[in-house]
Amino acid sequence: MKKESNLKRLLEYAGSYKYLTIASWIFSALSALVALLPFVYIWKVIKEVLDVAPNYGDVQALSHNGCMAVVFAVAAILIYIAALICSHLAAFRVQANMRTKAMHHIVTLPMGFMDSIGSGKVRKIVYESSAATETYLAHQLPDKANALATPVGLIVLLLVFDWRLGLLSLLPVAAAFVIMSVMTGKQMRKKMEEYNNALGQMAGEAVEYVRGISVVKTFGQSVFSFRRFKEAIDNYEKWVIAYTKDLRFPMMCYTTLVNGIFAVLVAAALVMTSGGVTNEFLLNLMYYIIITPIITLTLTKIMYASENKLIVADAMSRIDSILEMEPLPETDHPKHPKDNSVELSGVSFRYKDAERNALENISLTIRPGEHVAFVGPSGGGKTTLASIVARFWDVREGSVKIGGVNVKDIPKEELMDTVSFVFQDSKLLKTSILENVRMAKPDASRDEILKALHDAQCDDILEKLPKGVDTVVGAKGVYLSGGEQQRISIARVMLKNAPILILDEATAFADPDNEANVQAAFSVLAKGKTVLMIAHRLSTVTGTDRIVVIKDGKIEDTGTHDQLKDKDGLYAEMWKQYNKAAKWKVGVSNA
Repeated sequence: MKKESNLKRLLEYAGSYKYLTIASWIFSALSALVALLPFVYIWKVIKEVLDVAPNYGDVQALSHNGCMAVVFAVAAILIYIAALICSHLAAFRVQANMRTKAMHHIVTLPMGFMDSIGSGKVRKIVYESSAATETYLAHQLPDKANALATPVGLIVLLLVFDWRLGLLSLLPVAAAFVIMSVMTGKQMRKKMEEYNNALGQMAGEAVEYVRGISVVKTFGQSVFSFRRFKEAIDNYEKWVIAYTKDLRFPMMCYTTLVNGIFAVLVAAALVMTSGGVTNEFLLNLMYYIIITPIITLTLTKIMYASENKLIVADAMSRIDSILEMEPLPETDHPKHPKDNSVELSGVSFRYKDAERNALENISLTIRPGEHVAFVGPSGGGKTTLASIVARFWDVREGSVKIGGVNVKDIPKEELMDTVSFVFQDSKLLKTSILENVRMAKPDASRDEILKALHDAQCDDILEKLPKGVDTVVGAKGVYLSGGEQQRISIARVMLKNAPILILDEATAFADPDNEANVQAAFSVLAKGKTVLMIAHRLSTVTGTDRIVVIKDGKIEDTGTHDQLKDKDGLYAEMWKQYNKAAKWKVGVSNA
């Protein structure tokens, strides 16, 4: 099946605005033809001046011809402006529709999608790839229509006055066009893909670097601490320098040819007038020297349009890379959980392109209202296990059930209302605290939100803010610490009031004071709920109903804290090391 052209697909994004795009091409082409008419009147002005020379007082139509040249020049500008207005309206609609479609599709993708690709790369694809189409539709396509219409009129003008000079004018143009075709061919398409890959890699690594800059500053490290970011910059530098060197010679030849047409005419004139010069030949020569810069401008427009076409093709392929990702399948026969229990049976899961399973044959039953902690070495699969309960991903083998129902059979909205997730690095949007909390329940009243904030131990945060709950986070120097952001996020989860709660290292970024408040908030939040807690600080899990020890994607052991700490195994060793670290103090000797 033949794939649709990128232009046709862009027009589909435009909807009814595609007629404005077509109108912009017509107006632009018309503008190009009208813009040539002033040169006809300029030729008439020069002819009249040469005919009456040296009796310049005998000129009669000079003012008329000059005025007509100005009238047609202004008309060409106004028609071109109309073309740009049409093209911009359509281009902005296409850009908005592309972003809307991409974001709507992203919402349907697995919750783990953002972690697997990286927020920096997703932002670049959605924002910059759609923005690339704006320049193409708003400027390059009208300019291309203009550039294609111009040669039609130019060929007539070049051949009508002196066909010999006209053909000589076209020879450098033909050579330049061949060079341009080579520069914008298949090789350029490949180079454009490499260029955007290099930019995408650099953007993704830059986001990760910025997120970790506090650690770099704390330990006095330089940019070299982030090896991947530096390597991305170095790779981009090498690519740009190599690409520039590759294009240096052909670009030099192209520029020389398109700007040297007048030199060919002058050289030809010297040969053609060796037996003497006539007024008519001088008139035509002057006219051709005046009009040939239009050829340079026309070729340049075609070259940029061709280059931008490649940029758009690459941008469309990147947008497609997101749109072609399959969302999690929705069942045609939805079922509803009967309670807030969680059951995993023979679950195995592997991330895309990974060499081994992140989870291996996990079977676990969590009773309604039970508080279970997942502990174990980093990278052992704790977060992955919690993620598949919330259906961030679908398992490869086995089943995950909530309330006796496979999570695949639970409608997406109902599953999100059933499970709440508190991440270790909670994010707040740049809006008021009230609206940040209201995200969990859009129809919540102000009183409901204030109660959730109170239960989440946020009263002291609101008291110090200039506008209390209406204070915009991140504006005018208002910023919250990691622990304070965590408490606001907990208020959001409290407002949602989902029966199953997953806590992923939720106190990791909290200082001692904030941690005490966060723990107090959790004690309120967890009442009557099934809680799955992921923790490295073992002191936070000693009071849970059960501890599940996970290592290398497998369950090593289960039991209460008292059962496991006295039992020979991984948890006992972890508890021993944790207490040893907690009691360790830096000794200070007095000289």
